[in-house]
Amino acid sequence: MHHRYVDANQVTTLRALLAPTGWLERTRTFALGLRKATRSPGGLLLVGTPDDEPWHLTAHLDEESRLSGIPELMPTLVRWQVPEDAPAHLRVGLERLEAARRGETLFVVTPEMAPVPLLERVESARRTGATILALNQGDPELDGLAHETLTVAPGASAPVSFTVAQHLVSVAAGDPAATRRGLRDRLAHWLDVVSGPGSG
Repeated sequence: MHHRYVDANQVTTLRALLAPTGWLERTRTFALGLRKATRSPGGLLLVGTPDDEPWHLTAHLDEESRLSGIPELMPTLVRWQVPEDAPAHLRVGLERLEAARRGETLFVVTPEMAPVPLLERVESARRTGATILALNQGDPELDGLAHETLTVAPGASAPVSFTVAQHLVSVAAGDPAATRRGLRDRLAHWLDVVSGPGSG
């Protein structure tokens, strides 16, 4: 599995984010939409591009589902290529998108422009009633298919990296109280974990 670590600059950025910028509220609203749209365990489908699968967010949502006791948050990673020796929970291929239905969510996570085969599958899943959410860095075609989008565009409009944005979404989605204070407390705890002692 490919791991990405949060460096000191990202921690500093996230601390700055906790000031009133409005970005924390945007993340919270998006995460609440994610929770409300998925009505059954196994119905949260995460998919990326052939070259960039959303392992990072899948792992964090899995953890949040367990910690918060919200089975609907348990993610299903949909893969473009399934290795023959992959364990059962990592053997879900693109055919799962064809079975997407109302009450399920297709969550597209990609810092790249969505390729045409992905856009076609997203459009098909939307037609069969699935809710489409997108986390990206700006993709007009994907945004046009999504019911809700969180854009992490480079620059001042998004004072976090794409990796940190995934942390924010997963923490907010797993917050049962869904309050600003509760979310801030959980983010502060997460900052302590990733920054370690002596980070200031």
